[in-house]
Amino acid sequence: MRLCSLSVRICAVAVALAGWASSPAAAQTIKIGLINSYSGFLAQAGDQMQKGIDLYVKEHEKELPPGVKIELIRRDDGAVPDTGKRVAQELIAREGVQLLLGIVGSPIAAAVAPLTAQAKVPLIITNAGGVSIPRMSPYVVRVAFTQWQQAYPLGQWAAKQGWKTAYTAVSDFIPGHDAEGAFTKGWIDAGLQMVGAVRFPTSNPDFTPIVQRIKDTRPDVAFIWVPAQEQATAVLKTVRDFGVRQAGVNVLSTQDLVPDEQLPLIGDVAVGIVTSGIYSAAGDRPANKRFLAAWDREYGGKATPNFLSADGWDGMAAIFDLIKATNGKFTGEEAIKFLTDWKTADSPRGPISIDPATRDIILNVYLRRTEMKDGKLANIEFETIPNVKDPWKEFNPPK
Repeated sequence: MRLCSLSVRICAVAVALAGWASSPAAAQTIKIGLINSYSGFLAQAGDQMQKGIDLYVKEHEKELPPGVKIELIRRDDGAVPDTGKRVAQELIAREGVQLLLGIVGSPIAAAVAPLTAQAKVPLIITNAGGVSIPRMSPYVVRVAFTQWQQAYPLGQWAAKQGWKTAYTAVSDFIPGHDAEGAFTKGWIDAGLQMVGAVRFPTSNPDFTPIVQRIKDTRPDVAFIWVPAQEQATAVLKTVRDFGVRQAGVNVLSTQDLVPDEQLPLIGDVAVGIVTSGIYSAAGDRPANKRFLAAWDREYGGKATPNFLSADGWDGMAAIFDLIKATNGKFTGEEAIKFLTDWKTADSPRGPISIDPATRDIILNVYLRRTEMKDGKLANIEFETIPNVKDPWKEFNPPK
């Protein structure tokens, strides 16, 4: 009886252990801290980025290794650096996340970056474009872009158009400063003249005196940079109301001035404006067509993707590739080593890769002209500058 009883107990324990091992509780969960601007002046940008992140997860979650799942723990930075730093600390210390992802604003990313070195938790930036941010921590990698990658070649292009004088007007924070510096260098390196520069507040700027000053100065070129979304609509409507382009001023910018989803609100004043960018919903690439098809299935008729959407999509692609390559088992050091060498030919933006020397992205930059296509405004790519590294890092090597 005792042997039988013991045998029964052993079998029961074995069955219980087998059941535990195959139960959902035993599934491995990768915890990812997602820092985004769900409120504040960058909230619209944050929503676009979030849609791209969520869409990638929905489309590709089935590709994760068996028994592995992800948990996105979302926190709102409110577009405030101190808040971003606080929520990053909470995600690392309290939630025990293995990766950090997201961040729209460069000042926020700059506040968060040093924490990643202390905790050895990698941060994958899916927008914030401040050029120096990856240098703040060896655990930061950026899959988005820098303003220098876009604005510097645009300044070079503008210098070849026969124009002689230029004026810059930019939002007064890190990406605006970067865009201003990059365009200016591309322009003056050709021996051309800057006749003015102005910076305006990030929140609720009054564009009337700024645009009036541009018109009064009458430069050949006005480089105007705003943090996309509603400010793009507001500044271009002011440009229209003051007849700036009719006065002979050529308005140029990066993609932030004419984001795809804002074009119906901006209207005809955008027609003919040349911008540099890393993504256009009108881009004729197989990977972009697949991305747009997935977008239409999920958001059709409710939203239009823009560069932030593509950046969010690619950030999740990098994380999924990491999880698949490691079967979901990695340290912070192993993760950042993988991400530093990550590349894909399947981005909506075209081929992208990470520069191991800088942990910043290498990607195509497109010169685009806003035109009417099939009865709708679109940013039509007319020139490709392939495999662009961040110029600022080449001009400013580490000391």
